[in-house]
Amino acid sequence: MKNFWTPFIRLILALGIAIMLGFLFVPLLSVFVSMTPGELFKKLNTQVSYQALYLSLGTTLIALAIIILCGTPVAYWLAKSHFWGNRFVRVLIQMPIVSPPAVAGVGLLLVFGRVGWLGSTLSFSGLSFSFNLQAVIMAQVFISAPFYISSAMQAFETIDDKFLAVSRTLGVSRWQTFWRVTIPLASGGLLTGAALSWGRALGEFGATMMFAGNLPGKTQTLPLAIYTAMQSDSKTAIAMSALLLFISFVLLLLVVLVGRMSHLRQDAKKKEGDSDAIISF
Repeated sequence: MKNFWTPFIRLILALGIAIMLGFLFVPLLSVFVSMTPGELFKKLNTQVSYQALYLSLGTTLIALAIIILCGTPVAYWLAKSHFWGNRFVRVLIQMPIVSPPAVAGVGLLLVFGRVGWLGSTLSFSGLSFSFNLQAVIMAQVFISAPFYISSAMQAFETIDDKFLAVSRTLGVSRWQTFWRVTIPLASGGLLTGAALSWGRALGEFGATMMFAGNLPGKTQTLPLAIYTAMQSDSKTAIAMSALLLFISFVLLLLVVLVGRMSHLRQDAKKKEGDSDAIISF
């Protein structure tokens, strides 16, 4: 009886795995095989495509710079401090990940919209943060910052405090220790978080639509351009989707390579067992 059920169970598991992998991979693959390379480049060679691509790359790079500059201190503070409410702050930071993007857009409108809590006050000074380029960047930062902060926190938490203590005993300032010891040791996690955050910002749709609108050449990023093209020219939408998927694949490949290099470097450091070598890194 046992010999009968074992092959049957294995067959069921194999079918389940095949169905799940097919469900995940076939729709993505269909985007690339639906058009010839010539058709793909022809559909992408339009003003709308170029505008959406440039807008997406430009705004996401600015958003990523803001996330790294502001998110790194936040991640380090949460990783190395043990104040009351630390876990609560971590949960709040994760909220944009689990919240629907449309909800994020509504929240941004309530605060920074023309009649929002801060937007109505700032509008008197001529500042506007909704339905413009600034709104696109703000939506991207809001949605994608948690990915970087979470990865950076994990990277900082894996650093043994004894390395930082040794650096301090040698007369190195806290600022120098942070740049010469902490950042190099956490670089793998920081780069991984940056890539994940950038990828999420590139794919942002809901919050951008709600808070920045879908204005071609002004606030229309690639995801919004795909949505618009699907209503009139599905081939162009497919071409843009293929481009966005390719960029996402490159970013994901970067995450894997950086993670691998980080593990190899950490293993080498452990084998050396020499904290002085780390300080002179």
